[in-house]
Amino acid sequence: MPQLSPYAIVLLFLFGGVGFILVTLLVGRILRPNRPNEEKMTTYESGEDTVGSAWGNFNVRFYIIALIFLLFELELVFLFPWAIVFGDKGLNEETNGLWGQFAVIETFVFVGLLAVGLAYAWRRGMLEWVKPQAKPSRYGTKVPRQLYDAVNKKYE
Repeated sequence: MPQLSPYAIVLLFLFGGVGFILVTLLVGRILRPNRPNEEKMTTYESGEDTVGSAWGNFNVRFYIIALIFLLFELELVFLFPWAIVFGDKGLNEETNGLWGQFAVIETFVFVGLLAVGLAYAWRRGMLEWVKPQAKPSRYGTKVPRQLYDAVNKKYE
């Protein structure tokens, strides 16, 4: 029997994985019930009916906070391997030598730059979330009966 090259083995695993996914999706499509109706085809958002267009504007602060979160998640990605290597005291002589000191200094510079970025964002007020003011209903405390009946009739 001829020997397979390492590339052929990887290719077999790739085809096997893609084939398994396709067969699983096909079997699921055959077995599941398919009964679409108007209620199922509507947009669903946390159990509430959608209001307005999906192209609404978001506060820019949302994106800034998301970017700052990603920045500090990236910091964790870099610091965990560093902590594991330097947590092992008997790794090798390099951790106690010049390269070890350089790595420690480099890590403190990295964390320091991130702290400066956090201080800048904090100082500029980018981390403060402004709560929107509640607007009173134009209908007062009660919904008019005609509107109430029209909404209920729409979803019967």
